[in-house]
Amino acid sequence: MKKLFLVMVLVIGALVVNAQRTPVKVADLQKSITDNIAKDYVGFMIKDATKVADKDVVTYEVVITKGTMQDTLVYDSTGKFLKKMEAKAGIAKPGPKPSTKPLTKDK
Repeated sequence: MKKLFLVMVLVIGALVVNAQRTPVKVADLQKSITDNIAKDYVGFMIKDATKVADKDVVTYEVVITKGTMQDTLVYDSTGKFLKKMEAKAGIAKPGPKPSTKPLTKDK
């Protein structure tokens, strides 16, 4: 019973600590964000955007794509570019190409 209570407290604590994430329509993004992407990321399209509120800090995470490439850009609440996020662990990357050698049976 104590273990169950401890797990519940940890889960609730983790939920409170996490930032609040809200989807944002691409059309509702600030003009400075869309202008920056058009200028610095020519040929990229905005896939989606998220408003992140963490304590008193608001940022926007904007996912852009071009062909098979995908990047996530972070902007502050005024639309100023902050950084390009690194790929997170667990995201699938292309593996080695499969062998073209025919399979043989061992006797």
